[in-house]
Amino acid sequence: MYTRREFGTMTLAGLAVPGTLAGLIDSTIAGVRIGVQSYSFRALPRPADRDPGDVLINAIVECGLGDCELFAPQVEPVMAPGAGRGSPEAQKDREDLRRWRTTTSMDFFRAVRKRFDAAGITISAYNLSFNDSFSDEEIDRGFEMARALGTEIITSSSTLSAAKRVAPFADKHRMVVAIHGHSNTSDPNEFASPDSFDAAMKMSKYFKVNLDIGHFTAANFDAVTYIRDHHAQITNLHLKDRKKNQGDDVAWGQGDTPIREVLQLLKREGWPIRAHIEYEHRGSGTPIEEVKKCYDFVRQALA
Repeated sequence: MYTRREFGTMTLAGLAVPGTLAGLIDSTIAGVRIGVQSYSFRALPRPADRDPGDVLINAIVECGLGDCELFAPQVEPVMAPGAGRGSPEAQKDREDLRRWRTTTSMDFFRAVRKRFDAAGITISAYNLSFNDSFSDEEIDRGFEMARALGTEIITSSSTLSAAKRVAPFADKHRMVVAIHGHSNTSDPNEFASPDSFDAAMKMSKYFKVNLDIGHFTAANFDAVTYIRDHHAQITNLHLKDRKKNQGDDVAWGQGDTPIREVLQLLKREGWPIRAHIEYEHRGSGTPIEEVKKCYDFVRQALA
């Protein structure tokens, strides 16, 4: 069990990485750049002081994927588990995280990037989810972190109220923020519908869309039509399978999400939209085994 004080020993910047690869891993299939949302490996253990190696990078390499949307909590300090929201422990965790975000040297993030580079993996986006608890300084530093990681895209599970505060910083840094939606269409502050994405893109010319086709399907919207009509505003996709009508995440091919049709659309049109595997359903194997299954599904869909 890890505590918030194990900041320096449990992060990517201080870990060993594979050193045997030469050049970038090529996971482009039929012209479609396939990658992974590193959240897919959330169940893998975070390395402790016994140093078992860089679990996350090794997992991505083992899956043969050369493009990564890096999930911020896998870079940031581990928060103490089990602390209830609003409790003194949770408040202390939040203060510690804010302090870490606003004081950590950009050399830390550049070191993370070097380790991904050495493994042949491109960090194409940094997934930092702005919310109303972020201070202005945290928001500002988020853009600096992304740039130090070597990307010009932040993906963000955010809200309309938080996005309004983020917009001036996107303009200041001239960096894309790709809004990630979920399937909650009942809350007007949530991103889920095409109209909510439109509202975000009116806030800043740097606001784009990170479309999760599973959530979009669960909210009963048509991912193929949306991508066809808005492809110029989409940076990347999250690939997962869900059933309509707020249905569950399921093994790929068992839900209603048009994964094959979406991939074929990208192949046919040649749009520069990355397609990131996001393993979120309950599989029978390890996260690495399940991501490999998803990658096999992608290969077959693009054949």
